[in-house]
Amino acid sequence: MSDAAERPGERGGLWAWLWRDLPYAAMLAFALGGLVLASFRGAGTYYYWMAMAPVYGLIAIATGWRRLDTGNERLQLALTQVLHWFGILAAMWLMFLPQVRGIENDNATSLSLLILLALGTFLAGVHARVWRVCIVGAFLAVAVPAVAWIQESVILLLVVVLLVAVVVLGFWWLRHRGG
Repeated sequence: MSDAAERPGERGGLWAWLWRDLPYAAMLAFALGGLVLASFRGAGTYYYWMAMAPVYGLIAIATGWRRLDTGNERLQLALTQVLHWFGILAAMWLMFLPQVRGIENDNATSLSLLILLALGTFLAGVHARVWRVCIVGAFLAVAVPAVAWIQESVILLLVVVLLVAVVVLGFWWLRHRGG
């Protein structure tokens, strides 16, 4: 078979794969964006995590919708997901009550919201029977300790980056000075 004959099939396969996995890639991209925000902003990310809950809910409905055949199954999926994500948003909202905010600092609140989103995402995948959504939830859950460590170790990380920059600049200077 010629190269020209193989390319359209590959492209079609690639486009089909991208289209099929785009929702999960979007969920992971949103998660990574939020994790970067949480690592460096900490306190201001709780609105981000709350905004992600309905987005993740819509993605769970859309991905679960494809595998169902009847209107009744699809209605049940949509209703289950709406109630599920409403419960997750209600739990997130409880984190903002003055009684709760007085106990937790902003970084802890942000991490707590991320834990709720991770749990909600994992369970949404279980209810929709979409294993890839479960994987995104598991990724969020595993990321929680990493974000906490980064928030606690910002000074250490900054010192390491500065030391590496000084060493690299030193080698660069010695190389250009000598030759």
